[in-house]
Amino acid sequence: MNLSKQSWLTRLQQYRAIAVIRASDYSLGYHMAQAVAVGGISLIEITWNSDRASELIAQLRQDLPNCIIGTGTLLNLKQLQEGIKAGAQFLFTPHVEIELIEAAIAADIPIIPGALSPTEIVTAWNAGASCVKVFPIQAVGGASYIRALQGPLGHIPLIPTGGVTLANAKDFIHAGAIAVGLSGDLFPKALMEVGNWDAIALQANTLIQQFQQEG
Repeated sequence: MNLSKQSWLTRLQQYRAIAVIRASDYSLGYHMAQAVAVGGISLIEITWNSDRASELIAQLRQDLPNCIIGTGTLLNLKQLQEGIKAGAQFLFTPHVEIELIEAAIAADIPIIPGALSPTEIVTAWNAGASCVKVFPIQAVGGASYIRALQGPLGHIPLIPTGGVTLANAKDFIHAGAIAVGLSGDLFPKALMEVGNWDAIALQANTLIQQFQQEG
């Protein structure tokens, strides 16, 4: 199932959170995805530099039919094409590259390039990006930066990542972000080391509950 640009934006507004999984081991990545899905997170990104990313994406598409599985950390056209072939339903890049945006549009798959400055954000949007990832958000002031962008760029849907936590996720939504991406804070090292997937599922559910209470 391909998501149209509008359908993608609707899902973002509905779910608000994307779990970003970067795993050095296939089994670990699989368990991480299952745990956040149990916790209620329906948007899951498998970074392309994860172990056997293409296999993991394909398996999760099969095993988590109610989730939307995408990929990220796509650095070039070859990786983007392989991600699409694996079944990724959305595509994140850490940078703005027009060729990648155009390739995703041609495949009718949402692409979310990473940008930081207003110039980069507008360049990505004007090239046809589905929305824009603002990364690394912690380095430029967090939620206050998203809020400052709303005046001139409020028409562009933004997804901050790189410093979003369970504690501050709501702040970004209040500041005007359409959704947030979380990685490390959803998967605390202490819980990962012992494979406490129930606790990680609870972390995910805590986040989703915050957004639902807002709604």
